[in-house]
Order: sequence, then C-alpha cells, then structure tokens
Amino acid sequence: MTAGASLYSIDVLRMAASVANFPPLAMADATEERRSPTCGSRMTVSLRLDESGRIAAIGLDAKACALGQAAAAILAQGAMGADRAAIEQASEAWRAYLAGEVDTLPNWPGLALLAAGRDYPARHPSMRLAFEAAAAAFARASAERTLHG
Repeated sequence: MTAGASLYSIDVLRMAASVANFPPLAMADATEERRSPTCGSRMTVSLRLDESGRIAAIGLDAKACALGQAAAAILAQGAMGADRAAIEQASEAWRAYLAGEVDTLPNWPGLALLAAGRDYPARHPSMRLAFEAAAAAFARASAERTLHG
C-alpha cells in the first residue's frame, strides 16, 4: 500500500462522510469559522454549552478535503461534555504533533486515524481547522457569558 493510499484509507473516507452527522446548529452559543490559505478549506464550528460550560451540542459546516472533514468528525465525536481547557489543549497538542514538535498523539479519541497526515505538511492546515475553530468558538462563548452574566 502506498503512503497516499493509507492517508486516504476507507476508514478516513468513512470518517469524513460522518461529518454530516453534525449539521450546523440553529441556536448556538457561539460560531466560529477558520479558513486555510494553503488549500482554501473552510470550517465553521457552532457550539451549544450546558450550564457548567461544557459542550452540549456541536455543529459543523465543513468545506474541506477528506482529511479536514475526517478531523472535524473526530473532533465532534469526542466533543460532548468537553470543557474549554480540553478543546484548547487538544487543538494545541494536535498542532504540535502535526508540526513534529512532539511524537505523542493528543489525548483525543480517533486522532490515530489521521496520524499518517503528519508526513504531509500541505494537509496540516485543513486537518487543524475544526480544532482551531472549536477553540475560538469556546473563547467567544466564554466571553459572551462573562459579558451577559
């Protein structure tokens, strides 16, 4: 099997297709979009938080390659109940892993599926978008809650 084949395995493609299980939220506490200037991918993440500030619902609008969509679905599948710190830590750990700064995958269920993407730097921005947008949405929601009590 070639490296490209393992990068776009049937499991990655199935995960990418599962992004449809997380449609954008009509009533979100915060929504943030991130774009990749490298490839043109766009990811919008909407969050609804519970009373304790944890994710109660997540919605995605993914206009990205299969790797970006798979990363978004992996984020969404593990996001329920996560707090801001968990999302920010996962986002930074995923960035550091892809950049080769650390050799350990982030503690986020399912990211091992995309580990082969580390060898393809041109794909990194797309694979980070959902995590970055979720962290930004959390920051926005937290700011709104602070402002409005």
